[in-house]
Amino acid sequence: MDRLFKINSDFEEYKRVFLEENSKHNLISKNDEKYLFEKHIYDSLAIKLFFEKYGIESAELLDIGCGGGFPSVPIAIEYKNIKVTGLDSIRKKINSVNTIKEKLNLTNLSTICDRAENIKNKFDIVTSRAVAELGKISGYALPLLKKDGYFVAYKSKKALEELKSAEKTLKRFNAKVVDIIDYTLPLDEVYERNLIIIGF
Repeated sequence: MDRLFKINSDFEEYKRVFLEENSKHNLISKNDEKYLFEKHIYDSLAIKLFFEKYGIESAELLDIGCGGGFPSVPIAIEYKNIKVTGLDSIRKKINSVNTIKEKLNLTNLSTICDRAENIKNKFDIVTSRAVAELGKISGYALPLLKKDGYFVAYKSKKALEELKSAEKTLKRFNAKVVDIIDYTLPLDEVYERNLIIIGF
């Protein structure tokens, strides 16, 4: 896992706190618990490839559909200069993220329980992971971006097929795909992923 990050005591504590919360609220499947680092934390921190390539050291980031806190919580742990807001319409999930936040004392993480279309603020970066197909989620994310901002969509290799159907939405907001960053999860099987970077 060295390519993206080194597991340190912060992430070991996060793992303990997350699994405790997961046992109460089923944030990820029991089967996925044994792949927490590989499938969820490592995947969340793939944004490092984007941050490094685009020279981003500090920003205000909104994570749409943060669910149990991916990628918002790992980003907040790893990047203290990134002000992260986790957004989800399901109160149970936001409560869990808040519990994790408090136990880990993540002062750069905040949460909102609402739908994306009700948010009025604009952000430097908007992320989304496992929420909706690219055309649909772009319609929620792009209105929340600042003029020079980026929407970073975490997608599987199959998402390249979604690019065609997303063209209409991107055109409506005068946005375009500016980059696609490939990476592979550290699993026995080949698990290829993409960060699809969209800007104006």
